[in-house]
Amino acid sequence: MGITIPVTTINDNDTMIVPITAENVEDCVSAFIKAYNCPPWNYHWTFEKAIEYLQEYMNCKQFFGFALYDGAAVAAAIFAHSKTWWTNKQFMIDEFFVSREKQKMGYGRQMLAHFNQYALANQITSLVLMTNKYMPALNFYEKSGFTTAEQYVFMFKQLPDE
Repeated sequence: MGITIPVTTINDNDTMIVPITAENVEDCVSAFIKAYNCPPWNYHWTFEKAIEYLQEYMNCKQFFGFALYDGAAVAAAIFAHSKTWWTNKQFMIDEFFVSREKQKMGYGRQMLAHFNQYALANQITSLVLMTNKYMPALNFYEKSGFTTAEQYVFMFKQLPDE
């Protein structure tokens, strides 16, 4: 099954949702940094590290993503990829962020609604993502219909510096 990439954009007043490409991925970096380099995340992303990080997702053969522009600037973006599962294809959301100054304005809901429509148009039956359970994003995802998969555990191992 090939994934259908939309060739049209969604316009709503001054907003537009477009596929993320090599030509516009750098537009997403500012929103990414504004989303994560402040409370509650308090990360320290630089432009160089952020573009490298986001381009790594784009290098996946099954990558697709969307950027929501508010005027000339990206307000939100989703970086994802399709994955084969025994029941059907899934969409794995690798990154979903809304620029700090654009949060609580409906951009996240608008982006997720577009993403859901895109999934349904491509016969995708499930969306999967990971988030920090101690951060406000968890509440947003629960309100958006996501549920916690209690049977799964995210595991991490820090290797010692040598």
